[in-house]
Amino acid sequence: MANSKKSGSNFLVQGSILAIASIVSRIIGLIYRIPMTDTIGDLGNSYYGSAFEVYNIMLIISSYSLPLAVSKLVSAQMAQKKTKMVFQIFKGALLFAVVSGAIASLVVFFGARFFSDVLLNRPNSVFALRVLAPTLLIVAVLGVFRGLFQGMGTMIPSAISQILEQIVNAVVSVVAAILLFGYGSRIGAVLGDETHYAAAYGAAGGTLGTNLGAVTALLFVLFVFALYMTVFRRQMKKDRHRTVEPFSQIMKMLLLTILPVLLSTTIYNISGFLDNIVYTHIAANQGYASDDIDVWWGVFTGKYKLMINVPISIASAMAASSVPALTAAYGKGQMNEVRQKLSSVIRFVMIIAIPSAVGLAVLARPIFLLLFPSTAETIDTAAFMMYIGSSAVVFYCLSTLSNGLLQGINRMAVPVINAAVALVAHVLLLVVLMLFFKLNIYAVVIANIFFALLMCVLNAWALYRYSGYKQEWLRTFLLPCGCSLVMGVAAFFTYKGLFALTESNAVSACVAILIAVLVYGVSMILLGGITEKELNRIPLIGRPIARLLQRVPFLNR
Repeated sequence: MANSKKSGSNFLVQGSILAIASIVSRIIGLIYRIPMTDTIGDLGNSYYGSAFEVYNIMLIISSYSLPLAVSKLVSAQMAQKKTKMVFQIFKGALLFAVVSGAIASLVVFFGARFFSDVLLNRPNSVFALRVLAPTLLIVAVLGVFRGLFQGMGTMIPSAISQILEQIVNAVVSVVAAILLFGYGSRIGAVLGDETHYAAAYGAAGGTLGTNLGAVTALLFVLFVFALYMTVFRRQMKKDRHRTVEPFSQIMKMLLLTILPVLLSTTIYNISGFLDNIVYTHIAANQGYASDDIDVWWGVFTGKYKLMINVPISIASAMAASSVPALTAAYGKGQMNEVRQKLSSVIRFVMIIAIPSAVGLAVLARPIFLLLFPSTAETIDTAAFMMYIGSSAVVFYCLSTLSNGLLQGINRMAVPVINAAVALVAHVLLLVVLMLFFKLNIYAVVIANIFFALLMCVLNAWALYRYSGYKQEWLRTFLLPCGCSLVMGVAAFFTYKGLFALTESNAVSACVAILIAVLVYGVSMILLGGITEKELNRIPLIGRPIARLLQRVPFLNR
């Protein structure tokens, strides 16, 4: 029992490390998008976002599932202390990454014009696509190293590399966007189209940061791996298992693990790419001007999706970190431990996702005005998207997480089927909302909510069916919802009151956010939504908060 508790604690701690790194990375990503948006505008964001839709799909097809697959296979071998097999898996995965990453890079670079002109109907995104193309190879190799470390039970190299990657990404993106925006402006002045060329080249500058950030992260994990190799060789010498699977068998194992994950993640994430195609072509047929379509899409990707992706990154990190531990427990037949881990990680994510959704809805306009003052003319559009679409935070967090949890209990095909069903329903709904209800860009927001909600329902049923997991509702959903509503009311009236006194959006929004965090935290502790033990498991911030609470008599539980 003690070992089980220690394992559960380490499981949450490791997951929290990766989650915190993801939050920090997302915050850095959010911060640098502010000056970048000031430079390239909503039009540039449209080209930037469109290029990333293509990049993300090619990344998923070529290598996105590699870290998850490698961590899953490595953790299974490490549980049996088969370090020679671990090294064999690592070499096979590295070969796969180089081949698949190189092919994907070439397809995107030479097919950039087809993607931008034909599929997306957004020709000026071609420059950003070509800059992004080499990143596919770099990220593929990087994913293998991250998967190796995660499979060995440590998230620290992945976490640090994520933060380094995003710091370099932020600096280079902003500087390159400014420089290339000016260069594009000069070219456009000569060609008689200054606005579009400046935005297109500025977007390409923004994507250069992604490339160099990935290079930095790869160099870091290579350095860590080189340091670890001495220990690793010593472990292989101690490995008494004589049989090591041949390379062909290793590749077969990799493919059998990768393909189901690849299919589920491709279907799950292709919705954004299809949204882009469907929305752009239908809106054009309905008579909207191409610049208006591009600006609306830029607002959707550069403001609305940017904000909701911050809390969603927590679910992605927790899903990635949960797979090795779940796989090990499931493989040993420890179903009680499996269910305990499922409960812990789902509750952890919901404690963050639910107040994030409420906070984004209540303070949508103040937050967007605070972050993107240079594009104030589209703030109301972005805010309305958030009013109707903030619930997507909860549904995407839960569906992303449950995908990883199902893969962790070896139900690899289930998320594929569920995602396919949800994707078909999602596209049909989008077409209906645009053609018959004329909802324009808001149809995309509503269809995305429906997609994530349907995935949640289908995955929840699958988790119950295959693991016997019964969802606990009070502390996982009802308490966070109740405390979030109290928080939302407090944040709303704080903002309104302060703005009436100061007429400063920045001061009012920042204070309202601080009040929201305090009200939610205190409410959750008073009502037993989170305990001192659970706080202590959260790295970096958990223990200082718990010690602070011990000094407050009415909060000391």
